[in-house]
Amino acid sequence: MTKNVLITGAGSGFGKMASLALAARGHHVIATTETAEQAASLSAEAPSLDVTKLDITSDDVELVASMDIDVLINNAAIGQTGPMADVPMARMRQIFDVNVFGSLAVTQAAVPAMVARGSGRIIIVSSIAGILVAPTFGPYSMTKFALEAMGKALRSELAGFGVDVCLLNPGPYDTGFNDSMAASMWEWFDDSAATSGGAEIFKAVGDMVTGDQMDPAEVCSRMVELVEAEATEEHNFVPPELAAFAGEA
Repeated sequence: MTKNVLITGAGSGFGKMASLALAARGHHVIATTETAEQAASLSAEAPSLDVTKLDITSDDVELVASMDIDVLINNAAIGQTGPMADVPMARMRQIFDVNVFGSLAVTQAAVPAMVARGSGRIIIVSSIAGILVAPTFGPYSMTKFALEAMGKALRSELAGFGVDVCLLNPGPYDTGFNDSMAASMWEWFDDSAATSGGAEIFKAVGDMVTGDQMDPAEVCSRMVELVEAEATEEHNFVPPELAAFAGEA
């Protein structure tokens, strides 16, 4: 059955891959990007997509209420690393503004039409980092833990209205996102930091997370499966073996 699917953060990574894969399977995909430049580039590359500029931290979100959406994939996100004792508060506010408040704003804009219709699905792209925390990845994990709470609450609140909500929890996949996130702390972390003595260990953690990353096609395939599934589980770990680390095996 063909579905109308809105994907945030489709300019690159998982969002772009899933947009192309879903369109290839006949779905109508509204692929949204943060900037107009990204939208123009994606439109030129993939004319089968309905590309829209949608900065989820702006008034762009108001557009969502007028769209006919069967499935919303909350995928847009930014990364930030750094020890919690030192991470600049401006960066913490920015990552929450995008990953948490932006995702909730898009969801609130999409839900009324789904409830009125009595059907719909919301897929929230969380992470294994929403279950487990590594040193210096606390800022990112905080936002993903918040999305876990959001998704679990929405799943129980909307089930009676015919709207299904689930969480997608990928591990470390090679889209470039993890590499940029691991590097982000070194834009501001220096000898003035309270925890500067841990720099060598912090660097080792970043190298561990970004080393031996997996093929993102696995996550793309799982996104497609969740869009087309009759029903979903609350958590969807990719690869599935991560469930054991999360204590859900």
